[in-house]
Amino acid sequence: MIEMARTALTEDALKEALKEALTETLQEQRKLFHDVFAEVLEDFALAEAIREGQKTKHATREEVFRVLRNRR
Repeated sequence: MIEMARTALTEDALKEALKEALTETLQEQRKLFHDVFAEVLEDFALAEAIREGQKTKHATREEVFRVLRNRR
């Protein structure tokens, strides 16, 4: 019974130490996590744009450049 209590305390202490380490790392590396998260969101947005683009008709090179010229 005492050994089980020691094991439980050790597991709780380990969990708490892990939580503290993760929290500290997140706070110290906030910019890194922000950059990684922004990159992931951009990748999802690009993938969605590609899926949407696959549903539309193909445009010729001339059509694309005409649209781009008219935007100036």
